[in-house]
Amino acid sequence: MRTTLQAISAKSNREPGYKFRNLYRLINEENLLYAWSILNKNSAVGVDKITAREYGQHLKASVSALVDRLKKGVYRAKLVKRVYILKGKDKFRPLGLPSLEDKLVQIVVAQILSAIFEPAFLASSFGYRPNRSPQAAVREMTDTLYGNRHNYVVEADVKSYFDSIDHGWLVQMLEEKIADKQFIRLIVKWLKAGILEPSGDVVHPLTGTPQGGLVSPVLANIYLHYALDLWFERVVKAKSAGKTYIIRFADDFVCSFQFKRDAQKFYDALPDRLKKFGLLVAAEKTRLLSFSRYKADGSSSFDFLGFEYRWVLNRKSQPVIRRRTSRKKFRASIQHFQSWCREHRNDRLNKFFDLVNSKLRGYYNYYGVQGNSASIARFHRIAEETMFKWLNRRSQRRSFNWTEFRQALSRYGLMQPRVRTSEQNSAQRLFRFK
Repeated sequence: MRTTLQAISAKSNREPGYKFRNLYRLINEENLLYAWSILNKNSAVGVDKITAREYGQHLKASVSALVDRLKKGVYRAKLVKRVYILKGKDKFRPLGLPSLEDKLVQIVVAQILSAIFEPAFLASSFGYRPNRSPQAAVREMTDTLYGNRHNYVVEADVKSYFDSIDHGWLVQMLEEKIADKQFIRLIVKWLKAGILEPSGDVVHPLTGTPQGGLVSPVLANIYLHYALDLWFERVVKAKSAGKTYIIRFADDFVCSFQFKRDAQKFYDALPDRLKKFGLLVAAEKTRLLSFSRYKADGSSSFDFLGFEYRWVLNRKSQPVIRRRTSRKKFRASIQHFQSWCREHRNDRLNKFFDLVNSKLRGYYNYYGVQGNSASIARFHRIAEETMFKWLNRRSQRRSFNWTEFRQALSRYGLMQPRVRTSEQNSAQRLFRFK
């Protein structure tokens, strides 16, 4: 599988206009078994209610039967089980859970699509791509804004993006590099698969690709590559008088401009461009603002990937970009931690502290960037207070006073807030403006 993917990627890189054929045959027993080896065996089950443990008991026979259905053309995508997870206060995000066999086939297809389109994706595209993490996007954007004379920012978001992808446009985009109709028909089966709502109703979508589907992230990147990235690179940049820049993580993107008139033109043109592809700008998350080193008083800010960005003066009165946890994400993280502590307060203390440390480690790894020490220290303090509150509600009697609680922290260990010292902000070292 890996050798085949490398060959496909190399071919796509050497010949950007080449259209791939005979891809459907790659969904064979060998590659499906490879997909099984990397499948998350603990993921939630779909409508078939088959667990990985059950499927694995007769793995080779089951995969062989699956391949036989694929070859005969009688493979059918099962209904996608929809669940809703809490997203902020009183908001829920829909997730689609494919059946286990659909997951296996989607893993193979997603890897083939990635091998074909990854060489074509632009450097401005992050998210759902190898070595293109949120932290990498945050570093690159900070360095670019610091190292260039960009004075205006357009902060943008696409409304209900995964639910709005137009199937017709997506097929046309896939056909730019794929000439295997059977392979594309397989993808369309997943797009058209009915969605089983928690109420028991079945919805047959006309647009969209379910969040949670293993092939959905790469399809979403392909869609915005053609709808947004190439347009910005070939049209917006060409028609702008000054420097321009875009960085996109999935459907969340930020664009910066040297001149206000270029930023305004883009801001005005963006809704029509997205509308052409069936997409809508999320008005409450889209705005144009001044963001300049020459006004480094902290009055102007924007959010991206959970961080708030401001121009401020450092101790040497030099303008720098300060990043800190966005207020919205900070509140959401606190609420999540409080709910978790309430649900797990009766766990054994060694298990409780192990899980808490795991959560804190993930939080500090993400938000522990230079300049954000105050925010993560505040999170740590509130986390301690939350733990003290809920551990004292394990029974009708208080479990700890603060002295005893400090002793418990010392005994079980609590991860302390830390800033990643490995992060090097190269632009802020190399560029110095008067």
